[in-house]
Amino acid sequence: MSPFTYQNGVLCAEQVPLTAIAQQFGSPTYVYSKAALMHNFSSYADACKRNGRDASSSLVCYSVKSNSNLAVLNVLAKMGSGFDIVSGGELLRVLAAGGDPRKVIFSGVGKSREDMALALSHEILCFNVESIPELHRLNEVAGAVGKTARISLRVNPNVDAKTHPYISTGLKENKFGVAYEDALATYRVAASLPHIEVSGIDCHIGSQLLDDAPLLEALDKLIELIDTLDAEGIVLHHLDIGGGIGITYDTDQPVAVGDYLDRLFAKVDAWRKARHQDKPIKVMFEPGRSIVGNAGVLLTEVLYLKHGAAKNFAIVDAAMNDLMRPAMYEAWHGVQTVTQRTTAALNYDVVGPVCESGDWLARSRDLAIEQGDLLAIMSAGAYGMTMSSNYNTRGRAAEVMVDGAQVFEIRQREKPQDLFALESMLA
Repeated sequence: MSPFTYQNGVLCAEQVPLTAIAQQFGSPTYVYSKAALMHNFSSYADACKRNGRDASSSLVCYSVKSNSNLAVLNVLAKMGSGFDIVSGGELLRVLAAGGDPRKVIFSGVGKSREDMALALSHEILCFNVESIPELHRLNEVAGAVGKTARISLRVNPNVDAKTHPYISTGLKENKFGVAYEDALATYRVAASLPHIEVSGIDCHIGSQLLDDAPLLEALDKLIELIDTLDAEGIVLHHLDIGGGIGITYDTDQPVAVGDYLDRLFAKVDAWRKARHQDKPIKVMFEPGRSIVGNAGVLLTEVLYLKHGAAKNFAIVDAAMNDLMRPAMYEAWHGVQTVTQRTTAALNYDVVGPVCESGDWLARSRDLAIEQGDLLAIMSAGAYGMTMSSNYNTRGRAAEVMVDGAQVFEIRQREKPQDLFALESMLA
């Protein structure tokens, strides 16, 4: 579903014109659709139910790093979501939003002692451990605080996700996970540690996957490893296949979530039946972009139109500090005019005010626009606000969520004074 449609010539978020949002909250502003957020999460939850999985045999853990606004987390928590976190700060966000720590999995290659102790104090579901040194440190921290840490190993299956190198995580040259050929020995170490409880296995091979074939290939390798561990008496209770399903940015045609999960569960069920295992292994997922990506846009105003011999520039009030993806890895985002015009379109690069040649949001777009018009940068719900910065002492954008005909401000725009409030000069 697309919650952003034209009504009477004006682009709307659900039932609310984006012009009205800009008038009330200014720009740049991130605008999210609650209906789209819920619809996208339900595509995972409904597929689990359709394949006979209840809360005891499946868990969808939303990837907090994709969009960590408290309102987004709260909507998902109320729908029964678990959460995939990569820092202690993200755990505190989940708790503040009403999330259940017993549905939290902690990923990431660089967990600190403080992160571990915090997570143990809230009795999270599981740590996704990514190295033997991390395993030993977690054992030490758990022992010091009188806890037992439930763990799964994030196994790197050396499967090519066929995505951008910056968001590919499942190859040997990536920093993530335990190498597949080292996994058995690492599980043996984990099973020997007094404050570690081996619970499951995890992998995540990359992001923005349009085809589920690499994910199913990774699943085959995890199944093979689970059988090997079982023969050694190391019994796993859950299988976490990670996230990675992509969204439509341009002409992308990602696999439907329901179709992918149907194939995945069919493969898991056939394996369990062949092993004469009556009790299904719990299957977990870590989606982020596919839940929130197309549920949000970045609303921005055209400050100036600059026409040149080689290029035309639409200079807008949003910049690379607001949406880093284009500058970081030349990501493509659709651009739509908020008010439709019948005048002839010209070809523009959409650029921001930041003093960098890399400060662009879109290149070579045909747009019928005038100074003062509003543009919507599409598919900006994931890795937009969470990757934003204060470069050039620019306050981060406001965030709003639309629910039908209602608009809620879910994060105020930062003021310049907010940015240096924690700084001090020498006495």
